Amino acid sequence: MKSLIVFYGCVLGLLAAVMLAKAQVLRKQIPDKLVVLTFDDAPKSHYSFVAPLLKKYGFDATFYVCEFPPDYSDTSKYMSWAEIKRLSDMGFEIGNHTRNHAHVNKLKTDSLQAEIRYIEKKCDSLHIQKPTSFAYPGYSTSTKALETFKSMGYATARIGGDTVYHPLADNPYYVPSFSTAGTDKEKVLGFIQQAKNGNIVVLTIHGVPDLPHPWVTTPPALFEEYLQYLKENNYIVISMRTLMQYINTEEAHKLPLPLSTQSNKMPAK
Repeated sequence: MKSLIVFYGCVLGLLAAVMLAKAQVLRKQIPDKLVVLTFDDAPKSHYSFVAPLLKKYGFDATFYVCEFPPDYSDTSKYMSWAEIKRLSDMGFEIGNHTRNHAHVNKLKTDSLQAEIRYIEKKCDSLHIQKPTSFAYPGYSTSTKALETFKSMGYATARIGGDTVYHPLADNPYYVPSFSTAGTDKEKVLGFIQQAKNGNIVVLTIHGVPDLPHPWVTTPPALFEEYLQYLKENNYIVISMRTLMQYINTEEAHKLPLPLSTQSNKMPAK
């Protein structure tokens, strides 16, 4: 009898600890069908095609911008800063993707800070809200970058991984995401349908289409089908900035880091 009392006491203690941790990390309960849209690299189609469609469907999103070398100045391929400013004025979040799409695992701390600060200064000069979300270029990560993120006021950093984001288990500096690149519609819809039971689906989308990097293109017609699916099935579609209304990042930053910090690198660009 005594052993049963001890056993149940341990179980209750464990449940209490889990509930306390949940209460500390979450600002409010994660609803089913919560999807975050993120867009990388600042291709022209984000301004000319994606943004108007998002407004049509009433969806929010985060655009991670950089000045992709060597031909960022080619405005037939990439957004100008004036166009990035218009995205911000439309209500979309502008995130930081470094100045030169630089892989953080290859940068020293001062170089990483300079890459991040350049985007911040461009935003400030155009009265765009200071970025607080980062996306790892090429999905290449480094634990050495975390202190830089903290010191520069970043709440989240997004990786790849093709898996759901579980805010009670995943550190916000390693937010996993699914890529929509390619033509496998059922695969992408399968990703979206995993947004349930406390799991959040974050989608990474490059150009629609992506003229500079066609291997990561999401076809325009297919992209609109994804938006239609989200709308017709009553998904809640938000930005990384809005996601922070659900998560106490100060507590969530204490969560363990993934075992590997080189998560699913993308093909070289």
